[in-house]
Amino acid sequence: MSDKLAKLVDELSTLSVLEAADLVKMLEEKWGVSAAAPVAMMAGGPAAAAAEPVEEKTEFDVVIKDAGAKKIDVIKVIRQLTSLGLGEAKTLAETAGGKVLSAVGKDAAMDAKKKLEEAGAVITVE
Repeated sequence: MSDKLAKLVDELSTLSVLEAADLVKMLEEKWGVSAAAPVAMMAGGPAAAAAEPVEEKTEFDVVIKDAGAKKIDVIKVIRQLTSLGLGEAKTLAETAGGKVLSAVGKDAAMDAKKKLEEAGAVITVE
């Protein structure tokens, strides 16, 4: 950066927010441009980034939607999968939307889902 530009940057850094806003307005009028245009273009940047492929999810939650008719069997499986006591497992089995397992790998989540569905529960993996 040239000395002239460095000096200008130093001087601009001393401006208050209101003075900087006034400077922007003055430059827009003098040069016939709008400072809003570059901002709008930059706003388009993240949208384009969002269109890129999303990385594959590596952590999953096993969520119980319904314990089904065989609630005792479901409670037994919940106790096998977790370190919960009988009362906590029963409460979890009766709680729609309760997370049986949280932030586990795909294989563990699918295995837990399979076991719980075999016991009669309705499960989703999120």
